[in-house]
Amino acid sequence: MASLCARMVASNARRHIFSSSIRCSSKVTLGDPVEHATGLEKREILAKLAGNDNPFDMRVIKRGVGSKAQPTPIPSAFDSRLVGCVCEEEATTINWMWLHKGEPRRCECGHWFNLVHKAPV
Repeated sequence: MASLCARMVASNARRHIFSSSIRCSSKVTLGDPVEHATGLEKREILAKLAGNDNPFDMRVIKRGVGSKAQPTPIPSAFDSRLVGCVCEEEATTINWMWLHKGEPRRCECGHWFNLVHKAPV
């Protein structure tokens, strides 16, 4: 319908005749975003609809006790994850380190972190 309307307007423009009797009505509505999404985007939308506002665990995790006996758990669906530790509250740098599954790791500031398995989205 829109292409027919555009052709009619274009043909009238070539003849230098402008008519207002052509009515282009294009009330197009799209379906639900869940119906159009696929793959990872669809799984993210479904997770958010289920109440999980942080499906990829991208938000800041507050450090826990951080001792060797009780390391701060870091969730991951993979065998390793890059973690940044802000050692001091007013620090302007981040200490980055790789955590591997089954190997707790100590940051330069003394806090311990451990990778725990989380089901993928």
